[in-house]
Amino acid sequence: MNSPNKLELSHVYKSFARTEGEDVTQALDDINFTVNDGEFLSIVGPSGCGKSTIMRLIAGLIFPTAGTITLNGEIIKGTDTGRGMVFQKPTLFPWLTVEQNLHFTAKMQGLKRDSSYMAEAERLLELAGLSDFRNDFPHQLSGGMAQRLALIRTMINHPKVFLLDEPLGALDAFTRMNMQDEILRLWQRSNHIVLMVTHDIDEAIYLGTRILVMAPRPGRIREDIRNDLAYPRIRTSDEFLGLRKKVLELLNFGQSKNIKEV
Repeated sequence: MNSPNKLELSHVYKSFARTEGEDVTQALDDINFTVNDGEFLSIVGPSGCGKSTIMRLIAGLIFPTAGTITLNGEIIKGTDTGRGMVFQKPTLFPWLTVEQNLHFTAKMQGLKRDSSYMAEAERLLELAGLSDFRNDFPHQLSGGMAQRLALIRTMINHPKVFLLDEPLGALDAFTRMNMQDEILRLWQRSNHIVLMVTHDIDEAIYLGTRILVMAPRPGRIREDIRNDLAYPRIRTSDEFLGLRKKVLELLNFGQSKNIKEV
């Protein structure tokens, strides 16, 4: 039996050089949180608060200026298929077809594509509306189709940590809600860790067991909210709307003091 996964960020700071001189931009300031198996962490906040920087740090694409990021007690030192990331824009291999992109990781790892794997691949292609486009190349897809492919390509690998950086923004409303439900099913089936950056407050509440509200310049955690609403969640329930109001207030929206008189 595998041990439960634990992702921990401890006193993480991140700065970026602005010029060749000494000027730097402090993107993150003393970030501390832990996520365990079975948790879905939604991260919300205004532009410039470091949401995507956190995701890239966890993915191992960049490294903290100070502090540590560990998965199961081991410091993250680079990328790994155990931490799968879907970006805001699809990162597909242009020389591979839709189906070849979907199977890329399994092929590179020499994994056996048995009947169970192929059945799941077909289900995901159907879910993403790509069954009839399996032999097309990325340049032949719309932006939304390409993003759906990027999403299911990560889903099929069942990573220990599933990182989603605003992956549904390019999708139409109906497809977006369907993909939200599929992400939930994936998470509930695997019981692994999911972190998702989103600008959609309703999406954050609908999906997350926790909602991390961030503030900008430098990026810092304003509040870590526990979301105990039962699944499946009703977007029009009083409890849902009450939590939505709380998050919006933390983000300084909907408060009369922020509305200038004309």
